[in-house]
Amino acid sequence: MADHDLSQAVGYHYGGFPPSALDFARLIDPIAEATGALARYDQMLSAMHNSAILLAPLRSQEAVVSSRMEGTISTLDEILQIEAEEDAGDDRAFDKARSEAVETLLYSRAMQLVQRAMTDGQPLSEHLIRAAHQRLLFLGRGASLQPGSYKTEQNYIGEKRRRAISFVPISPEALPAGMQTLIEFIRNDEVNKLLRTALAHVEFEALHPFNDGNGRIGRMLITLMLWEYRLIEAPHFYVSAVFEDLRDDYIDAMRQVSSDGAWTEWCVFFLKALSEQAARNMETARAIFSLYDDMKLRFREELNSRWAIDALDFVFTNPTFRNNRFTQGTKIPSHVAMNMTRKLREAGLLRQVAPPSGRRPAMYSFEPLLAIVRN
Repeated sequence: MADHDLSQAVGYHYGGFPPSALDFARLIDPIAEATGALARYDQMLSAMHNSAILLAPLRSQEAVVSSRMEGTISTLDEILQIEAEEDAGDDRAFDKARSEAVETLLYSRAMQLVQRAMTDGQPLSEHLIRAAHQRLLFLGRGASLQPGSYKTEQNYIGEKRRRAISFVPISPEALPAGMQTLIEFIRNDEVNKLLRTALAHVEFEALHPFNDGNGRIGRMLITLMLWEYRLIEAPHFYVSAVFEDLRDDYIDAMRQVSSDGAWTEWCVFFLKALSEQAARNMETARAIFSLYDDMKLRFREELNSRWAIDALDFVFTNPTFRNNRFTQGTKIPSHVAMNMTRKLREAGLLRQVAPPSGRRPAMYSFEPLLAIVRN
């Protein structure tokens, strides 16, 4: 690293995790506020029997935002269109997509992989973290960066353009013990669950165990920890938007843990960010639920069919789709589904993203939902 500037770099806090003491007087209010905000969000989702369907597009948006924080740029529409191609039977959908878009899409696949494993009873572990990383970097640029394997050479955090290093993570030699300590801490029931989540997140980022994808896996772990701790009943809590808005403060607060031992200050920052994100998630979820209720009546009026709610559930779950997926992937008779697509487009509820071409059917997007999720 002779050609990099290490003069301003902060080094990993060897022997400093978990912290020996926190200023709990400063943490009481932030813990209470975050606990209440999460509970309100979770209660709202629990009251909605179809929340998993309605919030499905938010997972893709979380992938877009979390990836964007690491410099991987794509859009929600681009991700959903790739998924629509694949869902419609295009085996080469990933091959034809931009590498950055594939990386973003793989974030969702990695999250789904771990969710399935945890639903089957596996605890959050090093094995699951490595499995998520392997899926995250399965294709595209990350495939050459040892997906699923810990780093074997020292890595650095900084600005590539300025070639300036701001943080030196733990050494590869000390990483195995560091990861073991982290997992033991995640399972330490004597520590408040929200504080465990806050401290485990910043520790994971300081360990920086992989050659690439650490930020995305670290933010994914926040949702997974909240879910494993039953602070949320389902893993539908998306955290990256507030950290993107507070990016400089987020990075500074993590760096100051190692430079100044500012563990309490980090926890305060994290808990306030979590409260803010819970409020944002509630607002978005409420808008989606309200749209669904409004669309129940609208779809019945426009379609005049006993299949109207089936069509509604389909477009909420698949807000971008090739028409063959709609006609073949639902219980709706094919000729009825074709007629429904025409009526919904005429009503301005569906937008044609791509026209039919040869044997390829048209692609449509359900704009009322995407307008909410894009925000």
